Amino acid sequence: MKKIKLEILGLSSSQSQTGSFALVLGETEGNRRLPIIIGMFEAQAIAIEIEKIIPNRPMTHDLFKSFANNFHFTVEEIIISDLKEGVFFAKIVCSDGLKKSEVDARPSDAIAIGLRFDSPIYTYENILAEAGIVLTDEAEEEKAEPKAEAKVKAKKESVRKDDFKNYSVEKLNDLLKDAIDKEDYERAAKIRDELSKRN
Repeated sequence: MKKIKLEILGLSSSQSQTGSFALVLGETEGNRRLPIIIGMFEAQAIAIEIEKIIPNRPMTHDLFKSFANNFHFTVEEIIISDLKEGVFFAKIVCSDGLKKSEVDARPSDAIAIGLRFDSPIYTYENILAEAGIVLTDEAEEEKAEPKAEAKVKAKKESVRKDDFKNYSVEKLNDLLKDAIDKEDYERAAKIRDELSKRN
């Protein structure tokens, strides 16, 4: 079966399930999207790797990478391999240089691990045909408008909660260290973004 390469397009709170997140994957050479609902812990593990935030203590997926490195295994690719009754399944394709092995996993864990190895993500045509969403130009324009409104609202709420623009670089560095110590990676990412704007 021909594999279709995917990329991560976004990660946002799920509107359908409280406490869950929507991980949106898109085909690299097409306009289909594959939304997958994942848990909060896995969303955090994916987000901190995308944002390149280094936690004080290794998270489970970091531990997997250390374990694999110590035993000379690499993750070659992640495959969203199946869809049964609305539930996605994935495989982590590993290699020790001599033989390949496939490990069953939830897509969220597989992707969180794959990101740490810079591994490509794939799926098959039948999965995209069944669960993929095709976005036309019109649909993208319609979706962009509410997103812009949501961003403005989120930005206003964020400014009220943490107006980092008023802090000195020294204070921001202290706040960043504190957020990482408390494992509040969402706040750490916002502080890091503010520091990046100033550099």
